[in-house]
Amino acid sequence: MSTERDSETTFDEDFQPNDEVVPYSDDETEDELDDQGPAVEPEQNRVNKEAEENREPVRKECTWQVKANDRKYHEQPHFKNTKFFCIKESKYANNAIKTYKYNAFTFLPMNLFEQFKRAANFYFLVLLILQTIPQISTLAWYTTLFPLLLVLGITAIKDLVDDVARHKMDREVNNRTCEVIKDGRFKVAKWKDVQVGDVIRLRKNDFVPADILLLSSSEPNSLCYVETAELDGETNLKFKMSLEITDQYLQREDALAAFDGFIECEEPNNRLDKFTGILSWRKTKFPLDADKILLRGCVIRNTDFCHGLVIFAGADTKIMKNSGKTRFKRTKIDYLMNYMVYTIIVVLILLSAGLAIGHAYWEAQVGNYSWYLYDGEDATPSLLGFYNFWGYIIVLNTMVPISLYVSVEVIRLGQSHFINWDLQMYYAAKDTPAKARTTTLNEQLGQIHYIFSDKTGTLTQNIMTFKKCCINGQIYGDHRDASQHNHNKIEQVDFSWNTHADEKFAFYDHYLIEQIQSGKEPEVRQFFFLLAVCHTVMVDRIDGHLNYQAASPDEGALVNAARNFGFVFLARTQNTITISELGTERTYNVLAILDFNSDRKRMSIIVRTPEGNIKLYCKGADTVIYERLHRMNPTKQETQDALDVFANETLRTLCLCYKEIEEKEFAEWNKKFMAASVSSTNRDEALDKVYEEIEKDLILLGATAIEDKLQDGVPETISKLAKADIKIWVLTGDKKETAENIGFACELLTEDTTICYGEDINSLLHTRMENQRNRGGVYAKFVPPVQEPFFPSGGNRALIITGSWLNEILLEKKTKRSKILKLKFPRTEEERRMRTQSKRRLEAKKEQRQKNFVDLACECSAVICCRVTPKQKAMVVDLVKKYKKAITLAIGDGANDVNMIKTAHIGVGISGQEGMQAVMSSDYSFAQFRYLQRLLLVHGRWSYIRMCKFLRYFFYKNFAFTLVHFWYSFFNGYSAQTAYEDWFITLYNVLYSSLPVLLMGLLDQDVSDKLSLRFPGLYIVGQRDLLFNYKRFFVSLLHGILTSMILFFIPLGAYLQTVGQDGEAPSDYQSFAVTIASALVITVNFQIGLDTSYWTFVNAFSIFGSIALYFGIMFDFHSAGIHVLFPSTFQFTGTASNALRQPYIWLTIILTVAVCLLPVVAIRFLSMTIWPSESDKIQKHRKRLKAEEQWQRRQVFRRGVSSRRSAYAFSHQRGYADLISSGRSIRKKRSPLDAIVADGTAEYRRTGDS
Repeated sequence: MSTERDSETTFDEDFQPNDEVVPYSDDETEDELDDQGPAVEPEQNRVNKEAEENREPVRKECTWQVKANDRKYHEQPHFKNTKFFCIKESKYANNAIKTYKYNAFTFLPMNLFEQFKRAANFYFLVLLILQTIPQISTLAWYTTLFPLLLVLGITAIKDLVDDVARHKMDREVNNRTCEVIKDGRFKVAKWKDVQVGDVIRLRKNDFVPADILLLSSSEPNSLCYVETAELDGETNLKFKMSLEITDQYLQREDALAAFDGFIECEEPNNRLDKFTGILSWRKTKFPLDADKILLRGCVIRNTDFCHGLVIFAGADTKIMKNSGKTRFKRTKIDYLMNYMVYTIIVVLILLSAGLAIGHAYWEAQVGNYSWYLYDGEDATPSLLGFYNFWGYIIVLNTMVPISLYVSVEVIRLGQSHFINWDLQMYYAAKDTPAKARTTTLNEQLGQIHYIFSDKTGTLTQNIMTFKKCCINGQIYGDHRDASQHNHNKIEQVDFSWNTHADEKFAFYDHYLIEQIQSGKEPEVRQFFFLLAVCHTVMVDRIDGHLNYQAASPDEGALVNAARNFGFVFLARTQNTITISELGTERTYNVLAILDFNSDRKRMSIIVRTPEGNIKLYCKGADTVIYERLHRMNPTKQETQDALDVFANETLRTLCLCYKEIEEKEFAEWNKKFMAASVSSTNRDEALDKVYEEIEKDLILLGATAIEDKLQDGVPETISKLAKADIKIWVLTGDKKETAENIGFACELLTEDTTICYGEDINSLLHTRMENQRNRGGVYAKFVPPVQEPFFPSGGNRALIITGSWLNEILLEKKTKRSKILKLKFPRTEEERRMRTQSKRRLEAKKEQRQKNFVDLACECSAVICCRVTPKQKAMVVDLVKKYKKAITLAIGDGANDVNMIKTAHIGVGISGQEGMQAVMSSDYSFAQFRYLQRLLLVHGRWSYIRMCKFLRYFFYKNFAFTLVHFWYSFFNGYSAQTAYEDWFITLYNVLYSSLPVLLMGLLDQDVSDKLSLRFPGLYIVGQRDLLFNYKRFFVSLLHGILTSMILFFIPLGAYLQTVGQDGEAPSDYQSFAVTIASALVITVNFQIGLDTSYWTFVNAFSIFGSIALYFGIMFDFHSAGIHVLFPSTFQFTGTASNALRQPYIWLTIILTVAVCLLPVVAIRFLSMTIWPSESDKIQKHRKRLKAEEQWQRRQVFRRGVSSRRSAYAFSHQRGYADLISSGRSIRKKRSPLDAIVADGTAEYRRTGDS
């Protein structure tokens, strides 16, 4: 029972999550997470686990087998899988990729099949079939066929163009060439002909055609540099290394042709950073990892040639595995529109059923006794009523608008192009325009409630600049001259004395330069020497200039700063590093590099000086450095004060320290270090333990302060979005202090903001859960739930929560630790039932806890989640979607934002410093965060208003058109006779009323873009769904019903007992149909004129042009000439000319149009006068508003004193220490660095106190 009770415990009140720790890696599998469980395993669990293993042994060894230079091996029967019945194919994919959907034979059937999966298209196909049955159809078949063909044709052409582009891209990729071993020689082959097991040769700047095992290269020690821009968008070079034995023996062509290695590895998967396998060759097994694999899509750089063995090809490659299906996103209006179409279908069925019953009754009462109506068939009234049901389904089918979906797609496509063409969202510095990567979500941009933003590279520039430092308790970096006097205006420091200085580096404290050059304080030179020597940066020369490749931008900024202040990192070998110290080159022996990882938060290097002394230099986060300082550090407090100052200025900080090591102490430690380095199990843990022994009693030198600037316009954008009632949550992997400082910098947080932290809300949520449990007794279902606020009303609150607290609060963390308990098998039915109930209680408790958290967080004006994983980012977005039913937008720039971007209703990618992976997964992309306000407040709002107007009008014009048949049925014995000519029914939605509404959906705007940005409150109508909802839909339905009544009954009354001027009666059916049709076309086109807010020549031309087009086509179709050619198709011969020459008819049309439109004009006038909307008020005063001075953002004061600590960002993975210490990064041939390090025995001169 205790075990079961423990499994139900989801959080520990005594447990305090670590704010500094990212909870767990998303790259870890469930098994790996299980392995991180408690070190001491309960005995019962161990027994259960053994029972499980004995009962069902699971093979975990590698199952993918590759034989080099042996294609027949992979064609064996046991490598084939059944694809369809008895058809088998090899499990090894060929290297040809296929991203297209159709070919010449499958396009037509597959495209039609896909299109008819849409309910509307299938509905009209059924109608078309029904119209071919004479007994039930009174409407010609072409009235449905032509509109259906138009819709299918437009969609098919769009799909065809997209697929042709995919075909072209596939051919281009598949026909690339590389060299493959065939018949013992390298021969040129196309990529599509490459197979698993082939040995290939790649040259400099070649793309890698498949996932290959690197065997050897032209570089010493088989180092191969690759660029992974197609994988992650990052252009900095990465390195790969082969096994030493393959590099040694597989350089010649004959050796590569004779290579018969056998590889067993993991099955194809999508994990780019991990690979596990074994190479068996020469009776020896060699372990393989991701560092030895070149992935498809990479480009070979700075390497003349390399050789590799194909492991995964084509669809099995990791890049293709990662290009899986993206979530299909649909807008809120899409769902609403579908429900409304279903509502219309229900109304259509009810109307048809009612009219069919009426016809059956009429037949029984009138039709059977009217000899002139006898058709020769003795059908019962019930059967005739049944026929008429289907007849009215056909006649009234235009209530369901066939062209609605294609019209919506055209409007969305146009709106997407407007976003692409917006020059005010174009970033000239990087030649990056805004890009709508999808055409289906535009109007949802006008309904956003919550924005989830990354921090680094999204709110900030992700370009690190060395701004200030603290050395020996003294702060440097202010605007000072060499005499230590502050100045508001002072010139930049002149670095012309330093031949290696970076021209882009700007610094304004001349006093620091004076201190370095004078050498009065040895700690100053020691400080910058530490920056120049303690790092894992790689160096190269390009056109005579030094080029640094750093594992993180912060580290690159620090080494570059040291370079400008005279301590230049020049070169390194496996065990030496060369520094130019104020012009003097000195080489130091590197005894050990203690690399960074996310747990250590620091890195160290141990060097031997030319004088024989051993020193350790260390840099790291202040929290870990201060724990390891010697007790006697006189500048400890001054440095801590400086860190607080830097944090208040939102700078990222790092502490520097050193210690001298005795020869004996180092020798003893080095033995442990070497033993840990070759450890076969838990190597990283063993090394970290050894590192701890030497990194103690350190002497503090000072601290650095790096600026990660906010992007331009971020505070203004956040301010405007907040006024639009959009809440912004920041989700970042950075430390709490850094995230909090950025919150103040971008004005998400202000001086009067009350900040709540994880521990605060944990107690609030715990109390709320207790109260809910107490109220959840027997009578809970009879008492309505009370939604009590967590905070008292008033006040400005913000929530800052770390990933560890997030897991604790949302009851996510303990499930990882208690998975081992699942191994206990229930023995009886009672145990199984109890376990099921326990699981349900846990799920219910977890769901309630999560809902409470979302409710609490949404009461805050701002939320900042820090130290969160990509999975947690997506989880937070999903929780808000689930419990608030709100429209969400996620914006980020890195690969760690992809999950969040795909989870949100709308994903926006920033084309930033971290690559293009976020952009490739996004729905919209641009270069700067500030463009978000224009995307939402202008394009989003306009798109929403246009789409709502379009839909309301579209439904109205179809109801007005179709329901005339309904009124007409009362006068024709419910016989399903149409009130219009067949050709008018065919062309009404296609030609006579389509263009004006399309142009309104594309061009209309209630206020200008400047006023939209000036008054963010206009955005709220979209969030509240005020312009298109069921109420608006039924208003459009009622408007259409009233219009159809007017259109039918006014002409009906005018035609009763009438005589024309020439004595003829114009009250025949055909003239009546022409009169109604003419009044309808004029009414609906003038109605859209009333709905249009923004008039252009194009709008006016489309309205009057549609009316003119109607009359032109009608006179042609009613002419004698076309009747002679097609007598059965065109039967209204002469009707238009006969009817419309009567002034009485024109007066009837004018009266009908006036009665339809004048009430609308009156209601609009009263509405704008008595109940004007915010938009109406701005339209009324827009001339005055344009003349006023531009609205200015109110300045917000920042805190004066702060103890917040801004964080230094190391890379998210280990640096290049392993590569450096292995010696494999050093080019012994053809390296441009040889000139720098050629004379390894040169005499070194002693400088300063280094």
